[in-house]
Amino acid sequence: MCRALQAKGVEIVLITTDADLELNERLPAQINYKSVPTMFFSSELGMSFKYSRQMANWLDENVAEFDLVHIHAVFNHACMAAASACRKHAVPYVVRPLGTLDPWSMQQKRLKKRLFWVTTGRSMLRNSAMVHYTSEAEKLRTESSLNLVRGNVVPLGIDFSMTDLDEPLSLRGLPERRNPYVLVMSRLDPKKGIPPLIRSFLSLRKEERFSDWQLVIAGDGAPEYLDYLWKIVQELDGTDAVQFTGWLSGAEKLSCLQNAELLALTSHQENFGICVMEAMACGVPVLVSSQVDLSREVLRANAGWIVEVDESSIVRSLSEALSRDDERKFRGENGREVARGFTWDRIGAELIDMYSAISSK
Repeated sequence: MCRALQAKGVEIVLITTDADLELNERLPAQINYKSVPTMFFSSELGMSFKYSRQMANWLDENVAEFDLVHIHAVFNHACMAAASACRKHAVPYVVRPLGTLDPWSMQQKRLKKRLFWVTTGRSMLRNSAMVHYTSEAEKLRTESSLNLVRGNVVPLGIDFSMTDLDEPLSLRGLPERRNPYVLVMSRLDPKKGIPPLIRSFLSLRKEERFSDWQLVIAGDGAPEYLDYLWKIVQELDGTDAVQFTGWLSGAEKLSCLQNAELLALTSHQENFGICVMEAMACGVPVLVSSQVDLSREVLRANAGWIVEVDESSIVRSLSEALSRDDERKFRGENGREVARGFTWDRIGAELIDMYSAISSK
């Protein structure tokens, strides 16, 4: 997103903490991170809250130099500090809630989120210049449940250069090319609905016609949750059929996508689903739950299969998908056409239009 804006002449500075990163820099530090000028600050407290006094102080001292601030997420200290500094110095700001205000998400850790919403979140959102949603469905659900206004929809984009790999890689731990596989590529979290997918896949694999299929799970998450998923696999005697690769990036990620026969994302809630768009850009058909907001585009273009997050629904559609080679190819090509409408060049222009509308007020 930052690079797309830079390409259109917008001057960007990305402000964040060092949470989940291994940096060799002495913090705070400004470096060129993935071609974007970035300020990193120490995350001092809380795995999810990420309290950073350094960051809050820097924002208070420097935010007035900016025309606009785009805040990504709600429930952490960085977002609170940014919104507070913007209000103090009369700098307009946009909040992208990343699906965290969706009714399903608000029911998770409900007491903590309601307390945060009443004390901080509501003021943060209602004093924003605009709320940035990545799908119309996310906007409708959030605004109706929390009585919010000033929402604007700009989806995420796809970098089509990421689909260019001359020679697919042979990755350690992945099936041989003669073994077709269903791919899960996401953060491994209860939200993603992975257990019913594993159970559904392993029940189908007992049939002779599906006995050579594999389920590849590419991603990382909390160790206790990974243990839970692996325990399900073991209990169902699926250790020879399900493989965990860990987090993949770059050429390894692309190769894993390109070689997949089907990408599955059976989330309980997903305000966009970037892995779905990436798969479609590679011509890979998708199997997604109706709670993935991109499912509407998938259904409209016949680019995959839509399921509910329950085993009977997943088994029916997964059986159809794995049985029909020609149909997978056909729907994969439909998905590629959908993805062409989500280039970062187009999304960058839409973001600038959103910013311009705010600046003109």
